[in-house]
Amino acid sequence: MFAIRPDDPTAPHVADLLAFHLADMRGTNPEFAFALDSTGLSAPNVSFWTAWNGAELAGFAALKQLEPHHGEVKSMRAAPAARRTGVGRALLLHLIGVAKARGYTRLSLETGTEARFAPAISLYQSAGFVPCDAFSDYQPSPHNQFFALKL
Repeated sequence: MFAIRPDDPTAPHVADLLAFHLADMRGTNPEFAFALDSTGLSAPNVSFWTAWNGAELAGFAALKQLEPHHGEVKSMRAAPAARRTGVGRALLLHLIGVAKARGYTRLSLETGTEARFAPAISLYQSAGFVPCDAFSDYQPSPHNQFFALKL
Protein backbone atom coordinates (compact mmCIF):
# COMPACT_ATOMS: atom_id res chain seq x y z
CA MET A 1 0.00 0.00 0.00
CA PHE A 2 2.86 2.41 0.77
CA ALA A 3 5.81 3.15 -1.45
CA ILE A 4 8.90 3.63 0.72
CA ARG A 5 11.87 5.29 -0.91
CA PRO A 6 15.18 6.84 0.08
CA ASP A 7 14.77 10.59 0.30
CA ASP A 8 16.43 13.87 1.20
CA PRO A 9 15.42 15.20 4.64
CA THR A 10 16.07 18.73 3.40
CA ALA A 11 13.62 18.38 0.49
CA PRO A 12 10.73 20.86 0.42
CA HIS A 13 8.13 18.06 0.46
CA VAL A 14 9.49 16.88 3.84
CA ALA A 15 9.76 20.29 5.51
CA ASP A 16 6.24 20.66 6.93
CA LEU A 17 6.01 17.14 8.35
CA LEU A 18 9.52 17.37 9.81
CA ALA A 19 8.71 20.76 11.41
CA PHE A 20 5.52 19.26 12.88
CA HIS A 21 7.52 16.30 14.21
CA LEU A 22 10.19 18.47 15.82
CA ALA A 23 7.64 20.81 17.42
CA ASP A 24 5.73 17.83 18.81
CA MET A 25 8.83 16.08 20.15
CA ARG A 26 10.24 19.23 21.73
CA GLY A 27 6.90 20.41 23.09
CA THR A 28 6.75 19.25 26.69
CA ASN A 29 10.32 18.24 27.60
CA PRO A 30 12.67 19.82 25.07
CA GLU A 31 15.79 18.87 27.03
CA PHE A 32 14.82 15.19 26.60
CA ALA A 33 13.82 15.42 22.94
CA PHE A 34 16.41 13.79 20.72
CA ALA A 35 14.62 14.00 17.37
CA LEU A 36 16.97 14.98 14.56
CA ASP A 37 16.40 18.02 12.38
CA SER A 38 17.17 18.00 8.65
CA THR A 39 20.87 18.58 9.32
CA GLY A 40 21.06 15.64 11.72
CA LEU A 41 19.03 13.46 9.35
CA SER A 42 21.52 14.33 6.59
CA ALA A 43 24.56 13.06 8.51
CA PRO A 44 26.67 10.41 6.75
CA ASN A 45 25.72 7.72 9.29
CA VAL A 46 21.96 8.35 8.90
CA SER A 47 19.72 6.97 6.15
CA PHE A 48 16.32 8.58 5.57
CA TRP A 49 13.18 7.27 3.86
CA THR A 50 9.74 8.65 3.11
CA ALA A 51 6.55 6.63 2.75
CA TRP A 52 4.00 7.59 0.12
CA ASN A 53 0.36 6.76 -0.41
CA GLY A 54 0.04 7.73 -4.06
CA ALA A 55 1.15 11.36 -4.25
CA GLU A 56 0.64 11.97 -0.51
CA LEU A 57 3.53 11.94 1.94
CA ALA A 58 2.41 9.45 4.59
CA GLY A 59 5.46 9.48 6.85
CA PHE A 60 9.19 9.22 7.26
CA ALA A 61 11.78 7.31 9.23
CA ALA A 62 15.53 7.21 9.62
CA LEU A 63 18.13 4.63 10.56
CA LYS A 64 21.32 5.75 12.28
CA GLN A 65 24.39 3.52 12.34
CA LEU A 66 25.89 3.63 15.84
CA GLU A 67 28.48 0.89 15.42
CA PRO A 68 29.23 -1.59 12.62
CA HIS A 69 26.55 -4.01 13.91
CA HIS A 70 24.28 -1.65 15.86
CA GLY A 71 21.67 0.71 14.43
CA GLU A 72 19.15 3.12 15.92
CA VAL A 73 15.60 3.86 14.78
CA LYS A 74 15.38 7.66 14.52
CA SER A 75 12.64 10.18 13.89
CA MET A 76 9.77 7.94 12.84
CA ARG A 77 6.64 9.98 12.06
CA ALA A 78 3.31 9.28 10.39
CA ALA A 79 1.61 12.27 8.79
CA PRO A 80 -1.51 13.21 10.78
CA ALA A 81 -3.78 12.17 7.90
CA ALA A 82 -1.99 8.79 7.67
CA ARG A 83 -2.24 7.77 11.31
CA ARG A 84 -3.82 4.36 11.89
CA THR A 85 -3.27 3.36 8.27
CA GLY A 86 -0.28 1.07 8.87
CA VAL A 87 2.38 3.49 7.67
CA GLY A 88 4.24 3.32 10.98
CA ARG A 89 4.41 -0.47 10.80
CA ALA A 90 5.46 -0.33 7.14
CA LEU A 91 8.28 2.09 7.96
CA LEU A 92 9.42 0.11 11.00
CA LEU A 93 9.46 -3.17 9.06
CA HIS A 94 11.42 -1.42 6.31
CA LEU A 95 14.03 -0.22 8.82
CA ILE A 96 14.30 -3.70 10.34
CA GLY A 97 14.80 -5.17 6.87
CA VAL A 98 17.51 -2.66 6.02
CA ALA A 99 19.22 -3.26 9.37
CA LYS A 100 19.26 -7.02 8.74
CA ALA A 101 20.57 -6.51 5.20
CA ARG A 102 23.39 -4.35 6.59
CA GLY A 103 24.35 -7.11 9.00
CA TYR A 104 23.28 -5.33 12.17
CA THR A 105 22.79 -7.63 15.13
CA ARG A 106 20.95 -5.06 17.25
CA LEU A 107 18.49 -2.28 16.53
CA SER A 108 17.80 0.18 19.37
CA LEU A 109 15.54 3.15 19.94
CA GLU A 110 14.81 5.86 22.48
CA THR A 111 11.31 7.20 23.07
CA GLY A 112 9.31 9.15 25.61
CA THR A 113 7.40 7.98 28.65
CA GLU A 114 4.29 10.16 28.32
CA ALA A 115 0.96 8.54 27.47
CA ARG A 116 1.08 10.02 23.96
CA PHE A 117 3.95 7.64 23.16
CA ALA A 118 1.85 4.55 23.96
CA PRO A 119 0.83 3.80 20.33
CA ALA A 120 4.45 3.94 19.17
CA ILE A 121 5.61 1.78 22.07
CA SER A 122 2.89 -0.74 21.24
CA LEU A 123 4.11 -0.82 17.65
CA TYR A 124 7.73 -1.35 18.71
CA GLN A 125 6.81 -4.13 21.14
CA SER A 126 4.64 -5.86 18.53
CA ALA A 127 7.73 -5.95 16.28
CA GLY A 128 9.77 -7.64 19.02
CA PHE A 129 11.49 -4.69 20.68
CA VAL A 130 12.03 -5.17 24.42
CA PRO A 131 13.04 -2.67 27.13
CA CYS A 132 16.78 -2.21 27.55
CA ASP A 133 19.30 0.05 29.25
CA ALA A 134 20.32 3.41 27.81
CA PHE A 135 22.64 3.05 24.84
CA SER A 136 25.04 5.26 22.89
CA ASP A 137 25.18 8.75 24.44
CA TYR A 138 21.73 8.64 26.04
CA GLN A 139 21.24 9.04 29.77
CA PRO A 140 18.26 7.50 31.54
CA SER A 141 15.65 9.85 32.95
CA PRO A 142 11.99 9.79 33.95
CA HIS A 143 11.25 11.25 30.49
CA ASN A 144 12.72 8.60 28.23
CA GLN A 145 12.89 4.85 27.82
CA PHE A 146 14.88 2.52 25.64
CA PHE A 147 14.10 -0.54 23.56
CA ALA A 148 16.17 -3.00 21.53
CA LEU A 149 15.61 -5.73 19.00
CA LYS A 150 18.09 -8.55 18.47
CA LEU A 151 18.39 -9.27 14.77
